[in-house]
Amino acid sequence: MSPDADWSGRKLHFVGVGGAGMSGWATVAAQLGATVSGSDEVESAALEALRGAGIDAYAGHDASRLPDADDLELVRSSAIPDANPELEEARKRGLRMMERAELLAELTSLRRTIAVGGAHGKTTTSSIVAHILIETGHDPGYLIGGQLRSSGRNADWGSGEWLIVEADESDRSLLSLEAELAIVTNVELDHHANYGSLAELREVFRSFLAEPVCAVLPDRPEILELRGDGPVVAFNVDELSLDADGSRFVWQGQQVSLTLPGAHNAANAVAALEVALLAGVDAADAAAAVGSFAGSGRRFERLGYSEQGALIIDDYAHHPTEVAATIAAARTLAPKRLVALFQPHLFSRTERLASEFGAALAEADVVVVSDVYASRERAEDFPGVDGHLIAAAAADAGDGREVCWAPTLTDARELLSSRLIPGDICLVLGAGDVRSVGEDLAV
Repeated sequence: MSPDADWSGRKLHFVGVGGAGMSGWATVAAQLGATVSGSDEVESAALEALRGAGIDAYAGHDASRLPDADDLELVRSSAIPDANPELEEARKRGLRMMERAELLAELTSLRRTIAVGGAHGKTTTSSIVAHILIETGHDPGYLIGGQLRSSGRNADWGSGEWLIVEADESDRSLLSLEAELAIVTNVELDHHANYGSLAELREVFRSFLAEPVCAVLPDRPEILELRGDGPVVAFNVDELSLDADGSRFVWQGQQVSLTLPGAHNAANAVAALEVALLAGVDAADAAAAVGSFAGSGRRFERLGYSEQGALIIDDYAHHPTEVAATIAAARTLAPKRLVALFQPHLFSRTERLASEFGAALAEADVVVVSDVYASRERAEDFPGVDGHLIAAAAADAGDGREVCWAPTLTDARELLSSRLIPGDICLVLGAGDVRSVGEDLAV
């Protein structure tokens, strides 16, 4: 039980609990003493893990399974539509309903909070911060978007004074946080259904950065100016070396080794190191801790080898910048061929960024594109938009490289099973359910 809160009188039901963020908040709410339940559309490993922790988590949104309690509080994922049957039942019963940002605001008010924002790199950077603080004896709480491999969890309340959270701009929930320290990794338009322009997004980040005591930001004028007059640590990656073993760089006079490949991950690590220093961690201890960081779930995660001997790597990349960075990182492993399977996420993103996705994917030797994972959007609202737009753009940008259109994941699985050869690296990319293909290919 945490010394700073006792939620033993609360009853919380999470609608959309299978998402990485929501499952973490459900876990922490239970650790704080609340009676917790939750539902999601389909069965998943996240639901299984929640049940293993004693939480009533089930597949299928069923109004009849809502706990019978007048003081029940519902926490709603931003991916859940208004017409959800559990939400409709809650309205009939007059139950309290919260957006996820409201609960996160409550949690950040209980601890000194480190908030990590940015279009890309939030989960990896948050994971490195959490790992550093754990390894140096600070026992932090953390709520991150992927499983921290060293602990096997995506959330824990801990017993220390710090809480590490991701600051999500997609629904502006970052503006609800009470953060003492903040990191912004980058500012790039990703959620086109929620923002009309990059200028609008920049104003949201400007508001977010107005509150923390100190901010850790890339040493780039267009990001630094968002902080205004508050204290800031501007970071760069110094003396960077990349190879198949990861990266090495110098920080605060310390030689740092990171097992994750790619220049983007080195930058994430420097941001994490800077905020750990502000949180009271000794520089030498922080640098040493980074060396044992094993990564987080769905972030350049090695799933194993195919029957043909191809290395299968799963990554959550779902924006052109992320796809390009992941492909560049995989190149440092010197594959015989680099094969990229990409599942687009959201019709709105596909419509706006098809050309950019094509250019990013064309850096692979073989490209396979499946259809769009719709998530909270409907295909009928985006006529003519599908994954083939990205496949065509990759073919146009690819200088004759092989590009394959595999509308379903079954098509993609069968195609890759017949095409992979020894020495290949196969990247399985996307924020939807494309990971299942990688899991099936890895033996």
